[in-house]
Amino acid sequence: MSRKTPSISSIWQSLGPRFLPFADAATTELPLGRLLRLSLFQISVGMAMVLLTGTLNRVMIVELGVPAWLVGLMVSLPIIFAPFRALIGLKSDTHRSVLGWRRVPYIWFGTLMQFGGFAILPFALLVLTGQGHGSAIWGEIGAGLAFLLIGAGINTTQTAGLALASDLASDDTRPRVVALLYVMLLLGMVASALVFGSLLSDFTAVELIQIIQAVAVITVVLNSIAMWKQEARNPKLTSRSLPHTSFAEAWQTFSRAGRAKRLLVAVGLGTAGFSMQDILLEPFGGQVFGMSVGQTTWLTATLAAGTLTGFALSARKLGRGGDPYRLASLGLLVGIAAFAGVIFSPLLNLSAVFQTSSFFIGLGSGLFSVGMLTAAMDLASSGSGAVSGFALGAWGGVQATAAGMAVGVSGMLRDGISGLAVHGDLGAAFSGPSGGYVVVYQIEIVLLFATLAVIGPMVRGGNRQKNRLPGFGLAQYPG
Repeated sequence: MSRKTPSISSIWQSLGPRFLPFADAATTELPLGRLLRLSLFQISVGMAMVLLTGTLNRVMIVELGVPAWLVGLMVSLPIIFAPFRALIGLKSDTHRSVLGWRRVPYIWFGTLMQFGGFAILPFALLVLTGQGHGSAIWGEIGAGLAFLLIGAGINTTQTAGLALASDLASDDTRPRVVALLYVMLLLGMVASALVFGSLLSDFTAVELIQIIQAVAVITVVLNSIAMWKQEARNPKLTSRSLPHTSFAEAWQTFSRAGRAKRLLVAVGLGTAGFSMQDILLEPFGGQVFGMSVGQTTWLTATLAAGTLTGFALSARKLGRGGDPYRLASLGLLVGIAAFAGVIFSPLLNLSAVFQTSSFFIGLGSGLFSVGMLTAAMDLASSGSGAVSGFALGAWGGVQATAAGMAVGVSGMLRDGISGLAVHGDLGAAFSGPSGGYVVVYQIEIVLLFATLAVIGPMVRGGNRQKNRLPGFGLAQYPG
């Protein structure tokens, strides 16, 4: 057995970089085992995202009868903290502590906020179902508070965790290390969606509460393992004498770049166009095609699989020197076709068309996100080091804020249009259960066309920056 070990090891080492994406990100200082352990915090974030934007929003709208506008508002509450991601990163950079830790305190307190939100949520759901004490308004308030805490925890944990990964990685491997962490987030979303869908194939409120409680415990365990002995204590980095760039100075430097504002406008419009369907995908499947909770949860897995495929295609395209603006435009075109497929699926009475379109929505979103992020990184790399992190933070802030606003507005639009359709104010074409959803999907198509118009001059504007960052453009991805 010992004679075969060297040959097996050599074969594994030769196959690893080819068949395991980003396996070459490991170094002697940051071996693959330690890197994979660090990535566990992304698994916990993926679980929370699937539970909030997938399973819970469908259950609250369809099974519990909570108005879609209220659910949309709750799901958008975590996005309130998204604009503060750059501030969280700055605070972790300049954290003052006699212990010499900068990132670990933020990861830990973010974990505690996630746990607190998941601890409150089951009691709120009990009140909403009528099995608890008190009126339903208290359940709605409790659910809103839970979503708020979970969102704050996700943003804090992920921002500090990605910063820690960036600290531990070398300059050459940093893009691939952080890229690996984000791929782990998507894999965590896919795995969680599959598990939740299987467990909720025969839905009961008790099973849902048990899943939420399990996610709370698993989050603490995974994040504790992820940050254990990862950050070395260094009091010099937490000294009060260290200078740092203010937000006002960073914004002035960033806004002087020629394409900066147009880039942020495109990011906002495109993200809103892809995100309005986030809380409508599963309810659409449940109300229009009569899918079960387990079946609609699989839709979230399909969407995440499409996004992961988009990242893989982006890696191939950008690795060969492709234009990120053209890549983003391709993603927009794929998204427009996918939303058109969703609109026509109830007319054709084909759920397979709807499910296939869900995959291509994720694919288009992945292509667009990576293309625009790479463009932001190219823009940042052309400026000073002080503005580089701020450019990526601005990208993440605009992206997350636009997503949150789109989710909140989509629920209100769906409820308002469905109410008009019930009274026959919109005609026979919108009288069915799909009427409100279809209008929202049509608005998304308009937003994607508007994004194409904004990106157009940048596509025609010339070649990419020659000093692009290494990797395929996911380094320091703000989530």
